[in-house]
Amino acid sequence: MVREMISQGISSHRLRGLLGSVLVVLVGTPSAGMAHGQLFVANWSSGTIGEYTTSGATVNAALVSGLSKPYGLALDGNGHLFVANLSLGTIGEYTTSGTMVNAALVSGLNTPLGLALDRSGYLFVVNNANGTIGEYTTSGATVNASLISGLNYPLSLALDGNGHLFVANAGNGTIGEYTTSGATVNASLISGLSGLWGIAADGDGHLFVSSVVNDTIGEYTTSGATVNAALVSGLSKPYGLALDGDGHLFVASALSGTIGECTTSGAIVDTSLISGLIGGPTFMAVEAPEPSSAVLSVLGLALLTFLHMKRRARV
Repeated sequence: MVREMISQGISSHRLRGLLGSVLVVLVGTPSAGMAHGQLFVANWSSGTIGEYTTSGATVNAALVSGLSKPYGLALDGNGHLFVANLSLGTIGEYTTSGTMVNAALVSGLNTPLGLALDRSGYLFVVNNANGTIGEYTTSGATVNASLISGLNYPLSLALDGNGHLFVANAGNGTIGEYTTSGATVNASLISGLSGLWGIAADGDGHLFVSSVVNDTIGEYTTSGATVNAALVSGLSKPYGLALDGDGHLFVASALSGTIGECTTSGAIVDTSLISGLIGGPTFMAVEAPEPSSAVLSVLGLALLTFLHMKRRARV
């Protein structure tokens, strides 16, 4: 099946108390004043990217169309989507409103699958057929077409906040760890895995890995320790994974044409949050919601109050 279907340190206790309620609003459950995040889904056989809210509402089921076996997706902070076109060997660039920027921003790739984008604007691309990861700028320039080589049928990759890449090698059931400069940290950080496909990294040193053989998502630390090899089970061929900023995992099940949602603690929220995706959903990208003007106003008021407190303290 794989071969066929080939993201002034302040110590004042008074500030913490002042801002505590604001931080709960920003990182807690989205309120009526916060927009839903957006979920972008690559659909393999229909050659489209669909847009949905993270609550499951359809925004545009064919936001981008005319693609050629799209797999990996990456989203930058400027509203641009990067998509790997497997059969054409290209990376295309589009806006999140669906406008084409460059259909072949990067070309000459060898079965591109997973994508990852760092904060400095560098794209890392899995070349499945030759076992490499290439590095490119978001303007399309080649940095190193074989930044990492000698991989064993790599499918997907994830990037943590420390500049490390984690690569799922389906050929030998391992997760390898590398720096974004190409240095090997541990080529077999995690081993003995079966049916590897998707991988996602959170900001707390944890990796989530899907298995299309066991129909599970396993959890591991970025140091290689097993937390729970079957954190979520009973899934239907989980392929791509995407992680939002609120501790929720989105799971693409290509065979059933669904996107499921679960928490990073293993609870299933909805096995069919989005359904009817006959195009074969594979990989996804999540755009975090932006706080409303009301929330931003509260945060701004808190900061102004703190600055006023500091001025009074100097007098």
